[in-house]
Amino acid sequence: MLSLNELTALHNLADKQAGEDVAWINISDARALTELGLARRTRAGWEITPAGEALVRAQSDGGPPKLVE
Repeated sequence: MLSLNELTALHNLADKQAGEDVAWINISDARALTELGLARRTRAGWEITPAGEALVRAQSDGGPPKLVE
């Protein structure tokens, strides 16, 4: 389950990968996403993983929210 901040960071990473300008990514949230396998750190910065993309797609398709807090 993701916090609202982590979910926001995940969506920002998805938007970044799509070439959109995004707000900065909170390092703590990005690290939490990395531990869950939803993001990774590269030399170019934080990136969303295929698992993270699948979660964003599932939620945009009306899937159940994965929120706590």
